[in-house]
Amino acid sequence: MIRALLVAALSLTALPLQAQQVQEATTTGTGAILRGLDKINGNVIDIDIQNGGVARMGGLVIRMRECRYPEGNQAGDAFAFLTVTEPEKTDDTVFEGWMMASAPALNAMDHARYDIWVLRCKSS
Repeated sequence: MIRALLVAALSLTALPLQAQQVQEATTTGTGAILRGLDKINGNVIDIDIQNGGVARMGGLVIRMRECRYPEGNQAGDAFAFLTVTEPEKTDDTVFEGWMMASAPALNAMDHARYDIWVLRCKSS
């Protein structure tokens, strides 16, 4: 009985996953606009960074490999591959991965002082 319920539940959850597997064509932007928040003093800054570029925010070093957005819709859901380190404190990487503008909490950076998220890609 439990196996039958489990199989039924898995088959119901598999349908939405199959529908989501359709990939949307994307365009690579020339850079991105990120937003950073210093949670201690409340300062918010916008960071303009190019693909392959490096930017600093406080003690953090932010490297962006690339930013992509839906083809023909630059205002659409941008996503960027970021690597964030804090070289003055540790050799470990603070964050590495794709961050989505429409859902920054989906793959968020976990840092005690700073938050960083993607706002949009740039095309020129």
